[in-house]
Amino acid sequence: MAQREEPVTAVESAERTRKIRVDLPDLGERYALPLVWGITCLIFTILRPDTFPTSENFSTIFGTQAVLVVLTLGLLIPLTAGDYDLSVAYTLTLSAMVLAILNVNYHWSVYWAILAALGCGAGVGFVNGGIVVLFGIDPFIVTLGTGTFIGGVVLWISASQTISGISTRLVNPVVADRFLGIPLEFYYGLGLCIFLWYVFEFTPLGRRLLFVGRGRSVSRLSGIRVNRVRWGALVASGIVSAGAGVLYAGTTGAADPTSGISFLLPAFAAAFLGGTTLQPGRFNPWGAFIAAYFLQTGIVGFQLLGVESYVQQLFYGGALVIAVIVSQLAARRRQAPEAAPSG
Repeated sequence: MAQREEPVTAVESAERTRKIRVDLPDLGERYALPLVWGITCLIFTILRPDTFPTSENFSTIFGTQAVLVVLTLGLLIPLTAGDYDLSVAYTLTLSAMVLAILNVNYHWSVYWAILAALGCGAGVGFVNGGIVVLFGIDPFIVTLGTGTFIGGVVLWISASQTISGISTRLVNPVVADRFLGIPLEFYYGLGLCIFLWYVFEFTPLGRRLLFVGRGRSVSRLSGIRVNRVRWGALVASGIVSAGAGVLYAGTTGAADPTSGISFLLPAFAAAFLGGTTLQPGRFNPWGAFIAAYFLQTGIVGFQLLGVESYVQQLFYGGALVIAVIVSQLAARRRQAPEAAPSG
């Protein structure tokens, strides 16, 4: 004999309705940026149907932004722990210049030069972390100072000149070699994104980074070595930033003493904009990955429309301001009570 279903009470019906009303805004908040990215592509496709929706254009978009993606992902590590690292773009420039000088001027193997460049990034992160942790100084000030110092070092060791002629053993795997029509450097950024996502979501280290960023006092009471986590995050940021410098050197085949610094604002814009999607209110690798390519899509689209070059700075700066506002609103909304107290 068939079992009769129990009738749904008024309380259960109201609870289901409340959940739907809560979930729909949450879904809209999580996936708004991918939706806007798709709409942006559609608009530029309509305005420039002959140049925008081509395989060459999208290959350029995905290939050229790998450096920004890697730099942004490196920036996420200290940001998750609650610290700013304003030296990332300067570390990128230093590693690219060290690689170029060792490989071109001193004829080092490109592989040894890459290791030296990564070592420089680790050294920068170690110094940043040491000053921040041991002396208790705001990382915003520390990394701004060390970044400026690094900029002077780069001008000194390069004699303010561009070093070109980097070995094709680096240039070819970064630019010339392709998979599915896209330069391999895109897949390097994608691989790093997957790795950081796994670390943040499924490892004790990722949990500790998140806990430290959310509340250092509580983390200390829980037994987490907060200073060690913060120091390690800045070292990791330096190494990943140096890796972005290696990619940049391979992309351009040279090292310029100042051009790498232009990545600083886009990296912060992508990091904060990424914090408004997928996991709103939290810095996350996939959000940063999507944000970086959304920003580049907008820049390329405006360029195809013949807009002046200053629009790039307006776009990045405006995106950063909007992203910070939205992330703050999201954080406040999540801190609000889930439901009004019953009378």
